[in-house]
Amino acid sequence: MIDKIKKLTQDAAVFTTESKDGIEVFRVKYLGKKGVINDFFAEFKNVPNEQKKEFGKAINTLKATVQNKIHTLKQTLADSKQTEKETYGDLTKPGQPIHVGARHPITVVKNQIIDIFSRIGFNTSEGPEIEDDWHNFTALNLPEHHPARDMQDTFFVQTNPDVLLRTHTSSVQVRYMENNAPPIRTISPGRVYRNEAISARAHCFFHQVEGLYIDKDVSFADLKQTLEYFTTEMFGKSKIRLRPSYFPFTEPSAEVDVYWGLETETDYKITKGTGWLEIMGCGMVDPNVLDNCGIDSKQYSGFAFGMGIDRIALLLHQINDIRLLSENDIRFLQQFKSVLK
Repeated sequence: MIDKIKKLTQDAAVFTTESKDGIEVFRVKYLGKKGVINDFFAEFKNVPNEQKKEFGKAINTLKATVQNKIHTLKQTLADSKQTEKETYGDLTKPGQPIHVGARHPITVVKNQIIDIFSRIGFNTSEGPEIEDDWHNFTALNLPEHHPARDMQDTFFVQTNPDVLLRTHTSSVQVRYMENNAPPIRTISPGRVYRNEAISARAHCFFHQVEGLYIDKDVSFADLKQTLEYFTTEMFGKSKIRLRPSYFPFTEPSAEVDVYWGLETETDYKITKGTGWLEIMGCGMVDPNVLDNCGIDSKQYSGFAFGMGIDRIALLLHQINDIRLLSENDIRFLQQFKSVLK
């Protein structure tokens, strides 16, 4: 029996725990009403007289060891909590509120456009924002000194006039055609740069998405059907009109208007009382562009279109100043928490 008490004393001396509950379990095991120490005291009367002194001493040693261990564990636990409080602060205090963010209006509109065209087989292609003259101009039927270059105010790199900030994502289409054989069906979203005075309606950089479809026997009717699908999915408007226009890289070319309607005062304002709203440009890819990119224009034809993502974001959310999209003003962005999911 004495050996058993000594063994329990050794176990109690090396016992450890890092929780308040663990300390309580340890206490109850040894010092509780039904604990082992009370059981030993109850057994004391059955111990032979010559062993009572040694038996009592062993029980008292076990009790003292247990009490010291409980005190040590409690002190260690308290010191640990104090250190944690000093390091992390009072963990019982309410935490700082977490501000729920939202996607930027540009990102939301871009993702919507990508999703709409992906349903009809268009993939997404990207390219560099710092371009060379060939991909940004020459390959697109805009050779040096061509008068149409005056339509785009370009940021050139001062040390190398052949390097510039791209003025449209058509440069991505050129790179894609150079590295992929028809059939081609791709859209190219991205940021573009033009040397324009910054105002409520214009900025020196903005976002575009341009689409390209090249295959055998592609017609203008295919283009019109694709645009009608897009305007229906994006705006819920299926009525469009195509007005003849000019783009160096497409022929024939057209401006695309969607019939917005005149149901509200806002409709009158954004359509200037006509009900029609211009949303993009389009046309059949000029054969010269196909040949420049290594595609046989006698076998293949295609169409292209392009639109400003910023302008569509302004339209959909009735934002009256394009500068708000790039100022990163949290007060402005917070307004879109409920609508930009």
